[in-house]
Amino acid sequence: MLSFPQVGQDYPEKRAAGERAGDFAEISLGFQTFKAEEQSSRCSQCGVPYCANHCPLHNHIPDWLRLTAEGRLREAYELSNATSTMPEICGRICPQDRLCEGNCVIEFSGHGAVTIGSVEKYITDTAWEQGWVEPLVPGPTKRQSIGVIGAGPAGLTVADLMRSRGYEVHVYDRHDRMGGLLTYGIPGFKLEKHVVMRRVDRLRDGGVIFHEGFEVGRDATLDELRQRHDAIVIATGVYKPRAIKAPGIGADGVVESLDYLTASNRQSFGDKVEAFDSGSLDARGKHVVVVGGGDTAMDCVRTAVRQGAASVRCLYRRDRANMPGSQREVKNAEEEGVEFVWLSAPEAFHGEERVTGVQVARMRLGEPDASGRRAPEPDPGSDFQLQADLVIKALGFDPEELPRLFDAPELSVTRWGTVRVDHKTMMTSLDGVFAAGDIVRGASLVVWAVRDGRDVSERMHAWLKAKSKMEKVAA
Repeated sequence: MLSFPQVGQDYPEKRAAGERAGDFAEISLGFQTFKAEEQSSRCSQCGVPYCANHCPLHNHIPDWLRLTAEGRLREAYELSNATSTMPEICGRICPQDRLCEGNCVIEFSGHGAVTIGSVEKYITDTAWEQGWVEPLVPGPTKRQSIGVIGAGPAGLTVADLMRSRGYEVHVYDRHDRMGGLLTYGIPGFKLEKHVVMRRVDRLRDGGVIFHEGFEVGRDATLDELRQRHDAIVIATGVYKPRAIKAPGIGADGVVESLDYLTASNRQSFGDKVEAFDSGSLDARGKHVVVVGGGDTAMDCVRTAVRQGAASVRCLYRRDRANMPGSQREVKNAEEEGVEFVWLSAPEAFHGEERVTGVQVARMRLGEPDASGRRAPEPDPGSDFQLQADLVIKALGFDPEELPRLFDAPELSVTRWGTVRVDHKTMMTSLDGVFAAGDIVRGASLVVWAVRDGRDVSERMHAWLKAKSKMEKVAA
């Protein structure tokens, strides 16, 4: 260990930009064993590991780095798996530059962070290849069942942990495949779909019962589900797109990011997608403008490149240093030919029947806003136009109106529309109904959804045990 003064930082080799822009396979070639061991040996084994402290899951990062450096890879996997239900997924899509790696002590010393995410991915990918990932074996059978609404990372985590404890677990999701945004929102070049599907298959083989194409409110009300199960977890995520207010916003060719990404991901599965086949959600040959600066915007611009767009531009109202998306994703996008138009925002969309262009206002950064970042404001007299055949809105997501959708007006929500919970118990205003993930905290990271799923499983397990004891006493 502590070899960072002699061994430099090194990430897995990426496929050449021209090659990877032609398909949806992951862009990283992954570590070889010797390289994973070498990079793990750079860890300084800090007395206070900031990397673990800044990981929402508080993964035992220095410990499994040491085990990897020593060639004890199966032990490293078991330790990594002890705190995360999907480490190979977090290793691929977590913004490590803002979390563990961004807070690595040797990064502060100028030697470059340990490549934690790449090692995490390597460890669990190897575990799958070697057969170390054990089947889900339920604990002693409990005479209680739970219903999980939503099959994203929070919901799948709850299903995994509660089934392991012996509960009967039913997962309800509106889509025809499980995984939520892991399946339909994140492109394959960041997360190949077999990586998600093998996690789902492990749960199904372990006895988790999945109900695909099931919409709460249409196929059953929330109250009806409460009557079927001893406890419910709401883990729907947030799917309502934030709107742009500008003339021409309703023109054909101005589309939502999630509609666009879902169509692309369905194509990758081999599904027939009418909106894609008709050209409305296909960027091929078009001049594409994506509005937004988060990770979803990065997913959209890089997808458009792979679909064969004539040009791809990304408009963001702040500068590069203040964008919310991963800087690594920006670099990947630039390598693949995306043009970023910083300090710019759409003012209007041109075109009578279909969008033909975007009227853009130059922005400048003013005084800090409530978030502490300098607020963008228009720079008068600096408007310009961009040609556009397809405009993709990627401004983030808000919660849907769950009390109305679920026919549950008594379900309390905050003024932002997120589900209100008691943060000690993670229970909603309804007895026995818990909530976790983005529907509680707002649009956030996959790793936080996994953390919330882990936490709510512990709270719900304790509540169900207490409920069972009371029922026995009453009997």
